[in-house]
Amino acid sequence: MTYTGEVTPGGPSDVRELGRATIRKIAVSEQHNNVYLVTCTATGEQLLIDAADDAPRIARLIAEGTGTVQHLVTTHRHWDHTRALTEVAAATGARTYAGADDADALPVAPDVRLEHGDTVSVGELTFDVIHLRGHTPGSVALAYADHEGHTHLFTGDSLFPGGVGNTKMPGQSFESLYADVVARVFGVYDDDTWFYPGHGADSTIGAERPNLDEWRARGW
Repeated sequence: MTYTGEVTPGGPSDVRELGRATIRKIAVSEQHNNVYLVTCTATGEQLLIDAADDAPRIARLIAEGTGTVQHLVTTHRHWDHTRALTEVAAATGARTYAGADDADALPVAPDVRLEHGDTVSVGELTFDVIHLRGHTPGSVALAYADHEGHTHLFTGDSLFPGGVGNTKMPGQSFESLYADVVARVFGVYDDDTWFYPGHGADSTIGAERPNLDEWRARGW
């Protein structure tokens, strides 16, 4: 596998080929936001995760796949993950999704308000919706269980290599986010699960699991 998950704004996409899907990752903006495009191999349907910024670069990412996007998920309502949402949604006509508790704060009202346990179908691919409360009230992660491999988890800003997302702003809660991440991610997915965060490099559940007690003790 040549995929590393290491991308930089202005740089090329990193591409990961799975049995039934292709994952493409780019970074945009001075915040190094990650944008993901997942393509169903069988049907060509595509899912874009977080139209964070730089709509022209996102358009080129979409063109690297099958050229169109049918589904657009926003992992959470923070401004740095939504700056290109209006433009990309209008340009693609994609069906838009976001966590129900973040929906009213988005620049584009989502067509689908996601709840914990929902699924998003992209061609022959199914993504399970995981509600992770604490970074924002309606943050969601998406889990795709590859039939020929392990699970691939898109975590937004709720889980990173080295800890959960930021919870130091008003209205955020470390206790809530930590509890949800432990119960709904580490309590469900095995160590081979690869996760893709909203900024920076990827990691696996197995690499992070030994550090859970340390995260709890330090409170971030």
